[in-house]
Amino acid sequence: MLPILQLIVDTAASVVGGVLLLRFWMQAIRVRPPMSIAQFIFTLTDWLVRPLRRLLPGVGGYDWASLIGAFLIVLLASSVMLLAGWSGYTVVLYAVFRFLNWIIYGFMGLLIIEVVFSWINPHAPLAPFIRALNDPLLRPLRRVIPPVGGLDLSVLVALILLQIIKYLLGQALF
Repeated sequence: MLPILQLIVDTAASVVGGVLLLRFWMQAIRVRPPMSIAQFIFTLTDWLVRPLRRLLPGVGGYDWASLIGAFLIVLLASSVMLLAGWSGYTVVLYAVFRFLNWIIYGFMGLLIIEVVFSWINPHAPLAPFIRALNDPLLRPLRRVIPPVGGLDLSVLVALILLQIIKYLLGQALF
């Protein structure tokens, strides 16, 4: 029964935590989402971000309430492992690992969405928004890696680098 509970909790936490991380990233890099996306993001996360903003105001242009909220969500989802007999320290370490994985997978997902848009419909209404979200990751790589035959390989390099970071993170924490 515990694996089913873990699946339900993880799914809900991943959606809410991912949207909180997206909210943080959008505000950190100053990207304005399309109205429908913004409405979805703020409706799904305001219940947590608004109370946290009273405790953690934005400093340095960063929405710390969204970032800490995402970590609290992953910590809460990971606390189900306490029912399986894990120690509190192990659960916190596991939550940190999962939180960093969420960030890495979020960037990977955005990169894959950009690739799909570039292949299928580069002029889709969401394409500029996704490009703007990925630009801080890809800009440094594009300075070093020129397009080859009209293909932008910087996305592939970014995905490989994110995989390496994920692997090193797993080795460092466990």
